[in-house]
Amino acid sequence: MTNQIYKIAVIGLGYVGLPLARLFSTKFKTVGYDLNQGRVDELMSGHDSTREVDDALLQEAIDNGFLCTTNLDDIKDCNVYVVAVPTPVDENNRPDLKPLWGASETVGKVISKGDIVIYESTVYPGVTEEECLPVVEQVSGLKFNTDFFAGYSPERINPGDKLHTVEKIKKVTSGSTPEIADIVDGIYNAVLVNGTHKAPSIKVAEASKIIENSQRDVNIAFMNELAKIFNAMGIDTHDAIDAAASKWNFIKLSPGLVGGHCISVDPYYLIQKAQVYGVLPRVMFSARRLNDGMGEYVASQTIKAMNLKGVVVKDARILLLGFTFKENCPDIRNTKIVDIYNSLREYTENITVYDPWVSAERVDHEYGISIVAERLETLHGKYDAVIMCVAHNDFAGIDAREFLADRDKGVVYDVKGILPREQVDARL
Repeated sequence: MTNQIYKIAVIGLGYVGLPLARLFSTKFKTVGYDLNQGRVDELMSGHDSTREVDDALLQEAIDNGFLCTTNLDDIKDCNVYVVAVPTPVDENNRPDLKPLWGASETVGKVISKGDIVIYESTVYPGVTEEECLPVVEQVSGLKFNTDFFAGYSPERINPGDKLHTVEKIKKVTSGSTPEIADIVDGIYNAVLVNGTHKAPSIKVAEASKIIENSQRDVNIAFMNELAKIFNAMGIDTHDAIDAAASKWNFIKLSPGLVGGHCISVDPYYLIQKAQVYGVLPRVMFSARRLNDGMGEYVASQTIKAMNLKGVVVKDARILLLGFTFKENCPDIRNTKIVDIYNSLREYTENITVYDPWVSAERVDHEYGISIVAERLETLHGKYDAVIMCVAHNDFAGIDAREFLADRDKGVVYDVKGILPREQVDARL
């Protein structure tokens, strides 16, 4: 395989697509395609608001020929199309394949004989071959595995993680024929530091990704269940975990909120598909239900702590520190801090949300919640309760009790277990 013969188009320039496209551009002629003109303009100016690609790296890629575009004509001469669009669920937690269908239509409009389309989006086994490729066939008029070919390589990008960056992640690859599997594997191996794992089929590769996220969801659900039990018993969960972790084969995990676009969503894809085959995934379903309820649980535990200290809950002033679904990234997709906020609003409207990582405009647009823009110090001495929601590095070393109007009477609840014990009234 010679790198020169492949020109790659990456469809979707979000948290997954942009880092991948930038990486491909180091070895192949690469074009990034997105429907959002504002996003394309931002990227071509040399800035990535998701902070997944450093501005200097992005500018270097652009200087070396990397192009982001909304124009289909710019990707018509590509011969490898990589689809990296979201796979959300609807309001009933059923898989929503519309972004994938739309991206497949886009590929169908530009694909030519001999080309390869590779899907990265997380799906249940069978989606690529049963849902996506028929759309490409219909729009293009070409026949799958005769005129064009396919691969699947599930994304493994961890938003905000600067250690396990895209080039360092070992990728699972697959292809619709053994020959195509080798080509797809070779394309990814050309840019990855730690290589690939070539799966025997597209369905196996699809299954591998859904397993990754479902396993983590179940593991966290177990820790969250323990937290509920131990909190009711007056036992500090983190102390119990630390003690258990002294055994050599104990897997040390922590309780927490499960949000974002992967772990809190992907299990529903497998749950839905399993039921088609007459299998009810009881463990996965229970884990999802438990984790989805943790935001409300945090709110109720905060209110309990306030009641125990004699803090009047009605119209209380409460500060939420952090809004993103995880630390040190601006990603607010499916953040469970919303559940904390909405649960507390049953008692008070005086809720302040502070997060230096987010776009206030986007939070307001997505959730109708205002983010304060003041410096953190200006919030000192104003609140009846403080909830440390997200473990941003920006909050390292702070004294959370400084935000309380009454340092002794007020309540500090620590969701992430990052605050010194003496500052905290309760924690998950």
